[in-house]
Amino acid sequence: MRSGLIAKKMGMTRLFMEDGKQIPVTVLSMEGLQVVSQRTAETDGYTAVQLGAGSAKAKRTSQAMRGHFAKSNVAPKRKVAEFRVAPENLIEVGAELSAEHFVEGQKVDVTGTSIGKGFAGAMKRHNFGGLRASHGVSISHRSHGSTGQCQDPGRVFKGKKMAGHMGAAKVTTQNLEVVRTDVDRGLIMVKGAVPGSKGGWVTIKDAVKKKLPDGVPFPAAIKAAEAAAAAPAEAPAEGGQE
Repeated sequence: MRSGLIAKKMGMTRLFMEDGKQIPVTVLSMEGLQVVSQRTAETDGYTAVQLGAGSAKAKRTSQAMRGHFAKSNVAPKRKVAEFRVAPENLIEVGAELSAEHFVEGQKVDVTGTSIGKGFAGAMKRHNFGGLRASHGVSISHRSHGSTGQCQDPGRVFKGKKMAGHMGAAKVTTQNLEVVRTDVDRGLIMVKGAVPGSKGGWVTIKDAVKKKLPDGVPFPAAIKAAEAAAAAPAEAPAEGGQE
């Protein structure tokens, strides 16, 4: 089990494949995704990594969170989320993750907050058929009809499908396919729709119902490792200039 990612939903578009097919995709953008903290079995009783994405002004961040970010030497983040991982897949604090974390063709689960619809009727909220359009029904065509019983038990059961608040809830869409990734711009494009509105934050994780494909990086695709590998080659040139 490895870490997931935090991304911002930018909207939907389409991609044209080499065979001429067009695939509708949702574009997810990674904005400064870094590891903020670790959870270990010795100190917390479980292993996980806490990630932060986006940028937040210090004055809009609580004092407690400012101290939390300062302890990790990370700039204040707009969105923070925690992912359970195996002990061998812990990531160093401060490491920045890359879009290469997921490979093309991989199945992922995306979790977000669905668009709020406010107070909705039973037909819109639960797909009820409504009452008859004629023959005795007056005014109540879109009502849900009877909800309970008579004298026994004489009450409406909890969980009964009725009109009420719709949307603005945590929703997970499973087994979405990663069609393409853009490492330079930090974009992940997944096939189909993703919960939430434009500009909303979502979490992306490996699909729990599908096997991991070959070539997936462990413990994660880290930008810091790529920069460190390129640094020794540049060091002699800098020394010579001085």
